[in-house]
Amino acid sequence: MGKNKNVLLLVEAAIFAAVAVVLSLLPTNFGSSLTISLGMVPLTILSLKRGVKWGIFCGFLWGLLHFPLGNVYFLGVSQVFIEYVIAFAFAGFAGLMSERFYHSTNKVWPLISAVFIGTFARFFWHFIAGYIYWGSYAPEGWSPLYFSFVMNGASALMTAIVSAIILFLIYQTAPRLFQRKNS
Repeated sequence: MGKNKNVLLLVEAAIFAAVAVVLSLLPTNFGSSLTISLGMVPLTILSLKRGVKWGIFCGFLWGLLHFPLGNVYFLGVSQVFIEYVIAFAFAGFAGLMSERFYHSTNKVWPLISAVFIGTFARFFWHFIAGYIYWGSYAPEGWSPLYFSFVMNGASALMTAIVSAIILFLIYQTAPRLFQRKNS
Protein backbone atom coordinates (compact mmCIF):
# COMPACT_ATOMS: atom_id res chain seq x y z
CA MET A 1 0.00 0.00 0.00
CA GLY A 2 2.92 2.39 0.69
CA LYS A 3 4.15 2.42 -2.92
CA ASN A 4 0.62 2.81 -4.27
CA LYS A 5 -0.03 5.70 -1.91
CA ASN A 6 3.11 7.51 -3.07
CA VAL A 7 2.20 6.97 -6.72
CA LEU A 8 -1.27 8.37 -6.07
CA LEU A 9 0.20 11.39 -4.29
CA LEU A 10 2.64 11.98 -7.18
CA VAL A 11 -0.22 11.83 -9.67
CA GLU A 12 -2.38 14.13 -7.55
CA ALA A 13 0.46 16.67 -7.25
CA ALA A 14 1.07 16.49 -11.01
CA ILE A 15 -2.62 17.07 -11.77
CA PHE A 16 -2.80 20.06 -9.42
CA ALA A 17 0.42 21.46 -10.93
CA ALA A 18 -1.05 21.06 -14.43
CA VAL A 19 -4.22 22.90 -13.39
CA ALA A 20 -2.05 25.62 -11.82
CA VAL A 21 -0.07 26.13 -15.03
CA VAL A 22 -3.25 26.21 -17.14
CA LEU A 23 -4.71 28.87 -14.83
CA SER A 24 -1.42 30.76 -15.08
CA LEU A 25 -1.97 31.04 -18.81
CA LEU A 26 -5.19 33.02 -18.37
CA PRO A 27 -4.67 36.71 -19.14
CA THR A 28 -4.45 38.33 -15.72
CA ASN A 29 -1.62 40.78 -16.43
CA PHE A 30 -1.87 44.49 -15.78
CA GLY A 31 0.85 46.02 -17.88
CA SER A 32 4.15 44.23 -18.24
CA SER A 33 4.93 43.59 -14.57
CA LEU A 34 1.75 43.22 -12.53
CA THR A 35 -0.12 39.94 -12.58
CA ILE A 36 -2.61 37.90 -10.60
CA SER A 37 -1.41 34.31 -10.46
CA LEU A 38 -4.53 32.13 -10.35
CA GLY A 39 -2.36 29.02 -10.15
CA MET A 40 -2.08 29.71 -6.44
CA VAL A 41 -5.64 28.40 -6.05
CA PRO A 42 -5.00 24.72 -6.89
CA LEU A 43 -1.53 24.88 -5.34
CA THR A 44 -3.05 26.05 -2.04
CA ILE A 45 -5.72 23.35 -2.13
CA LEU A 46 -3.11 20.63 -2.61
CA SER A 47 -0.85 22.15 0.05
CA LEU A 48 -3.71 22.19 2.55
CA LYS A 49 -4.68 18.61 1.69
CA ARG A 50 -1.17 17.14 1.73
CA GLY A 51 1.09 19.46 3.69
CA VAL A 52 4.31 21.33 3.00
CA LYS A 53 6.30 18.48 1.43
CA TRP A 54 3.73 17.76 -1.26
CA GLY A 55 2.94 21.45 -1.66
CA ILE A 56 6.59 22.18 -2.40
CA PHE A 57 6.73 19.28 -4.84
CA CYS A 58 3.57 20.49 -6.60
CA GLY A 59 4.96 24.04 -6.79
CA PHE A 60 8.23 22.69 -8.17
CA LEU A 61 6.30 20.85 -10.90
CA TRP A 62 4.24 23.96 -11.58
CA GLY A 63 7.42 25.95 -12.14
CA LEU A 64 8.93 23.28 -14.40
CA LEU A 65 5.78 23.07 -16.52
CA HIS A 66 6.45 26.61 -17.72
CA PHE A 67 9.42 25.32 -19.75
CA PRO A 68 7.71 23.01 -22.26
CA LEU A 69 5.06 25.69 -22.78
CA GLY A 70 7.73 28.26 -23.61
CA ASN A 71 6.35 30.50 -20.89
CA VAL A 72 9.72 31.41 -19.37
CA TYR A 73 11.39 34.81 -19.30
CA PHE A 74 15.09 34.05 -19.57
CA LEU A 75 17.76 36.53 -18.52
CA GLY A 76 20.20 33.95 -17.22
CA VAL A 77 20.41 30.50 -15.66
CA SER A 78 20.43 31.73 -12.07
CA GLN A 79 17.47 34.05 -12.71
CA VAL A 80 15.45 31.21 -14.25
CA PHE A 81 16.39 28.89 -11.38
CA ILE A 82 15.26 31.46 -8.78
CA GLU A 83 12.02 32.43 -10.54
CA TYR A 84 10.83 29.09 -11.89
CA VAL A 85 12.28 26.48 -9.56
CA ILE A 86 12.78 28.05 -6.15
CA ALA A 87 9.93 30.61 -6.21
CA PHE A 88 7.23 28.20 -7.37
CA ALA A 89 8.41 25.49 -4.95
CA PHE A 90 8.20 27.98 -2.07
CA ALA A 91 4.51 28.50 -2.87
CA GLY A 92 4.04 25.07 -1.28
CA PHE A 93 4.71 26.63 2.12
CA ALA A 94 0.96 27.22 2.11
CA GLY A 95 0.98 23.69 3.53
CA LEU A 96 2.25 25.06 6.84
CA MET A 97 -1.42 25.66 7.64
CA SER A 98 -2.52 22.13 6.72
CA GLU A 99 -2.87 20.67 10.21
CA ARG A 100 -4.42 23.83 11.61
CA PHE A 101 -6.91 23.80 8.70
CA TYR A 102 -7.96 20.20 9.39
CA HIS A 103 -8.14 20.51 13.16
CA SER A 104 -9.92 23.85 13.27
CA THR A 105 -13.68 24.23 13.50
CA ASN A 106 -13.41 27.56 11.67
CA LYS A 107 -11.60 26.79 8.39
CA VAL A 108 -11.68 30.36 7.04
CA TRP A 109 -8.62 31.79 8.82
CA PRO A 110 -6.32 28.83 8.19
CA LEU A 111 -7.44 28.85 4.55
CA ILE A 112 -6.74 32.57 4.12
CA SER A 113 -3.49 32.29 6.06
CA ALA A 114 -2.35 29.43 3.82
CA VAL A 115 -2.86 31.38 0.62
CA PHE A 116 -1.08 34.44 2.02
CA ILE A 117 1.85 32.37 3.33
CA GLY A 118 2.29 30.50 0.03
CA THR A 119 1.86 33.60 -2.09
CA PHE A 120 4.29 35.74 -0.15
CA ALA A 121 6.85 32.90 0.13
CA ARG A 122 6.77 32.61 -3.66
CA PHE A 123 6.84 36.32 -4.37
CA PHE A 124 9.73 36.87 -1.96
CA TRP A 125 11.90 35.04 -4.50
CA HIS A 126 10.42 36.99 -7.38
CA PHE A 127 11.30 40.13 -5.42
CA ILE A 128 14.91 38.95 -5.04
CA ALA A 129 15.14 38.13 -8.76
CA GLY A 130 13.42 41.41 -9.61
CA TYR A 131 16.00 43.37 -7.67
CA ILE A 132 19.00 41.47 -9.04
CA TYR A 133 17.96 40.79 -12.63
CA TRP A 134 15.08 43.05 -13.58
CA GLY A 135 16.17 46.21 -11.77
CA SER A 136 17.58 47.71 -14.96
CA TYR A 137 13.99 47.91 -16.24
CA ALA A 138 12.96 50.21 -13.39
CA PRO A 139 11.40 53.51 -14.48
CA GLU A 140 13.69 56.49 -14.36
CA GLY A 141 14.08 57.70 -10.80
CA TRP A 142 13.16 54.33 -9.24
CA SER A 143 15.79 52.23 -7.54
CA PRO A 144 15.85 48.53 -8.52
CA LEU A 145 14.93 47.64 -4.92
CA TYR A 146 11.89 49.92 -4.89
CA PHE A 147 10.82 48.80 -8.37
CA SER A 148 10.98 45.11 -7.43
CA PHE A 149 9.24 45.72 -4.12
CA VAL A 150 6.37 47.66 -5.70
CA MET A 151 5.83 45.36 -8.67
CA ASN A 152 6.27 42.04 -6.91
CA GLY A 153 4.57 43.25 -3.75
CA ALA A 154 1.53 44.49 -5.68
CA SER A 155 1.37 41.23 -7.68
CA ALA A 156 1.64 39.19 -4.49
CA LEU A 157 -1.02 41.20 -2.69
CA MET A 158 -3.43 41.05 -5.64
CA THR A 159 -2.76 37.32 -6.09
CA ALA A 160 -3.30 36.59 -2.40
CA ILE A 161 -6.54 38.58 -2.15
CA VAL A 162 -8.09 37.17 -5.33
CA SER A 163 -6.94 33.62 -4.51
CA ALA A 164 -8.28 33.88 -0.95
CA ILE A 165 -11.68 34.98 -2.23
CA ILE A 166 -11.79 32.19 -4.82
CA LEU A 167 -10.64 29.58 -2.29
CA PHE A 168 -13.23 30.75 0.23
CA LEU A 169 -15.97 30.43 -2.42
CA ILE A 170 -14.71 27.01 -3.49
CA TYR A 171 -14.62 25.84 0.13
CA GLN A 172 -18.17 27.13 0.72
CA THR A 173 -19.55 25.39 -2.37
CA ALA A 174 -17.34 22.29 -2.70
CA PRO A 175 -15.59 21.48 0.59
CA ARG A 176 -14.97 17.92 -0.67
CA LEU A 177 -12.12 19.28 -2.82
CA PHE A 178 -10.20 19.90 0.39
CA GLN A 179 -10.78 16.47 1.90
CA ARG A 180 -7.87 14.15 2.45
CA LYS A 181 -8.26 10.76 0.88
CA ASN A 182 -5.80 7.88 0.99
CA SER A 183 -4.04 9.62 3.89
